[in-house]
Amino acid sequence: MSSSSPFALPYPFLRQEFLQALEDSHSACTNTGWQPRHINIVTEQHAQTMPLYLKNHSMGEYVFDHSWANAYYEHDLDYYPKLLTAIPFTPSTGPRIAGLDQLTSEHGQHLFNQVLAVAEDTGASSWHLLFPNEQQRLLFTDSRLLHRTGVQYHWHNRGYTCFDDYLNALNSRKRKMVRKERAEVAAQGIAVEVLEGSQIDTSIWQLFYRLYERTYAKRNGTRGYLTEAFFNQVAHSMPEQIAMAVARRNNQPIACALYFFDSDTLYGRYWGSAGEFSCLHFELCYYRGIEYAIDKGLQRYDAGAQGEHKLIRGFEPIETHSLHWIEHPQFRQAIKRFLDSEQRAIAQHIQQANEILPFKKSH
Repeated sequence: MSSSSPFALPYPFLRQEFLQALEDSHSACTNTGWQPRHINIVTEQHAQTMPLYLKNHSMGEYVFDHSWANAYYEHDLDYYPKLLTAIPFTPSTGPRIAGLDQLTSEHGQHLFNQVLAVAEDTGASSWHLLFPNEQQRLLFTDSRLLHRTGVQYHWHNRGYTCFDDYLNALNSRKRKMVRKERAEVAAQGIAVEVLEGSQIDTSIWQLFYRLYERTYAKRNGTRGYLTEAFFNQVAHSMPEQIAMAVARRNNQPIACALYFFDSDTLYGRYWGSAGEFSCLHFELCYYRGIEYAIDKGLQRYDAGAQGEHKLIRGFEPIETHSLHWIEHPQFRQAIKRFLDSEQRAIAQHIQQANEILPFKKSH
């Protein structure tokens, strides 16, 4: 596998192939509470597309507003339907507007006006823009929009040329911990390889989906948000941006972790295991992803939402963002007060998290 940077690849989750697969597979569609109302603006000068969904629930979003919905209910008001601009089931920061490289606040205001028109037409209580990148978040300057912050833990490539470079940046205690955890996987007779796109055959995809369902069944008793048809479709429509870590024991596959990637970032999305194997989750979801990112010349590894245990393995806290338009003026003010308090708590958490990172002091 080459250690050179990949050719130019776009943010995978805004690709038409990804969004279409969500709808075609009935993973995100009207029947599952994700009614597509995407905004497409075409003029002689440019074309813009922004995902937009009319929703009657708050599942699959990862920016939690259930307490807001409960407050509406307690006051005999309807919080649903609401409007959402996000990538369904994908809490990864990135662009939310496709079609233009050079966007301005005028474009942002035009899109927001279109959202307000859809809200009036549908009776939506609110609009929520989740996990936009900084450039596109700043396009939306309307004073009615509330800003919310959150926290995730991402790994950053500090010019590492191999996994040992990364290990050498850690303090002695954590370096020994990582080596011990990786050795524990090998001691169980488990071998791991990372397959790219077209190398992932049908039998591996079938196993992956069974393990995906098993993970969700153990976690919350569901089968997961995504259907098998979704994974089959993206496997064929965008294999150049997909990789999968596959663990084998006695030459039989026992666990898988699915990644997407672009020219800058690796995105760890889903994993599953056929049994309980010591440290295998850390190997597939963290260490093998770090190793792969270094090998591909990627600058960041976004291993998914939550997980403070990532900190001691070198994943650093980063601030995430969302914007919220609340139509009801009194609720807008109440939510603003809540967000101001929450933002201070998030900032304090990030400061404290940075103090326990496992890197050498010279890092």
